[in-house]
Amino acid sequence: MLVIVVLLLGKTPSELGPLAVAMLVVGIGASLGGPTGYAINPARDLGPRIAHTLLPIPNKGSSDWAYAWVPIVGPLIGAALAGGTVLAFPPLLS
Repeated sequence: MLVIVVLLLGKTPSELGPLAVAMLVVGIGASLGGPTGYAINPARDLGPRIAHTLLPIPNKGSSDWAYAWVPIVGPLIGAALAGGTVLAFPPLLS
């Protein structure tokens, strides 16, 4: 989705393309902010989750490993969909 927004709005005459990209990132972060604490980057989710599991913290809650796959698999699926969309619509590249 991010690639499509950049390709579609990157050449706007008023140079509002970066604003659209920023708003897309804010929207993604706001939608995932509850479960992950804005961890749309897998490194910001997986590293602390592993540390939380391994460190002997008294009275700590669950590390919620049932959700751990989402920040890793989600971007891979999104990248594949964006790549397929760009290949399906070549005029976006010109």
